[in-house]
Amino acid sequence: MTRIHALALLSVLSACNGTITGPRLVRVDAGVASMDAGPDAPAVEDFAATDSDFECLLRWELVGHYRIANRLGHQAEAVAVANDPKGGVFPVGTILQIIPDEAMVKRRAGFSPATRDWEFFSLSNSSAGTSIYARGTTSIANFFGGRCVNCHGLAAPQFDLVCGETHGCDPLPFTGAQLEARQGNDPRCP
Repeated sequence: MTRIHALALLSVLSACNGTITGPRLVRVDAGVASMDAGPDAPAVEDFAATDSDFECLLRWELVGHYRIANRLGHQAEAVAVANDPKGGVFPVGTILQIIPDEAMVKRRAGFSPATRDWEFFSLSNSSAGTSIYARGTTSIANFFGGRCVNCHGLAAPQFDLVCGETHGCDPLPFTGAQLEARQGNDPRCP
């Protein structure tokens, strides 16, 4: 939802006798939306990624074979979950990428129970930056033509749908050196 659409929706809802029922938007900036369920409910953090949130992978922290960033200031928590052999739930705003053309982004609780609140992305990259080619939950296809959720769904529950060499997912048909080379050839990197 764009900022203009969100503000228009809030205006329409507010005009209906001055009452809003259900969740309401309370803040929108730089792809971050906060929702609350009423005057006494705490705001819920969410992160809707935009093209500019994806950048040269080499700027992001490397954990195993994937790169990790958190756009809401929860980098240390995201890296701690990624490094914990027992697993954990990644914080909202976490972006994971193993190759420049695909990503997964952690959204707010309840965003997509079928994907444990992950949104998958197919990206188009050039030296000028990133364009989101496709985004979604259960319908986005990966580099091999299969749906992202089908592979990530094999991860053991404690790993929050994130594949790793010991998380239960099918192994990737690439060596670590091949993945590092693909990341190193990211066209967004100077």
